[in-house]
Amino acid sequence: MAERVRFPSSSGPMLAGLVDHPDGQVRGWGVFAHGFTLGKDSPAASRICKQLAAEGIGMLRFDNLGLGDSEGDWGDGSFSHKVADTVRAVEFMREQGRDVRLLVGHSFGGSAVIAAAHHCPGVAAVVSIGAPSQPAHVERTYDALVARIETDGEAPFLIGGKALTLKRHFIEDVRKADLRECIHTLRRALLVMHSPTDNTVGIEHASEIFRSARHPRSFVSLEGADHLLTGRNQAARAARIISAWADPYL
Repeated sequence: MAERVRFPSSSGPMLAGLVDHPDGQVRGWGVFAHGFTLGKDSPAASRICKQLAAEGIGMLRFDNLGLGDSEGDWGDGSFSHKVADTVRAVEFMREQGRDVRLLVGHSFGGSAVIAAAHHCPGVAAVVSIGAPSQPAHVERTYDALVARIETDGEAPFLIGGKALTLKRHFIEDVRKADLRECIHTLRRALLVMHSPTDNTVGIEHASEIFRSARHPRSFVSLEGADHLLTGRNQAARAARIISAWADPYL
């Protein structure tokens, strides 16, 4: 069962989300951060959150600024904005009487939840799935536009069938973000999940995150999975692993 919710972003526009409720006893609550431009209804977000709910962990997944059903302009966002809105999602859940103990992030969202956890005192466990070790890795998706953006301040950006606008402040913000210190000082349990055949974010990123982290830390290889976890049972399998791993922290 999914509950439609709306809450204000860190910059004002309303963000749209879905809370996937457990059918039976609630073991705990979590927040899911989607990939770069994917949204709450992407296969990874939807299937992982639904499976976690089936395992007793209620999850909030939401569209970032200007994506899906959320208000605002995607071009006004940034990595810092994504982190701040993830924190805002945790605060929204707490205001609803749902104490979030788990953060799960896919791809660019995996980097965001590691950074966001530092601002969420109640969070005890963090999961990154196919995440880059540095947010600036995302620049490879728009490297042909960088010169134009640096000159003109913005450029049209077509990705995944979405027509977006990429602005200079996004590039500057993502280049400035340094995840290494966030990983090293996380002080939460960390589960790094990655496919060795991920052609979008290479497995070396998982190695870097794992090496930078302190215990308790764990790594799970998502053997045979693609970056978007679109294959049959790939996302559900990841969710079942997360459910078992997170149990002591809920």
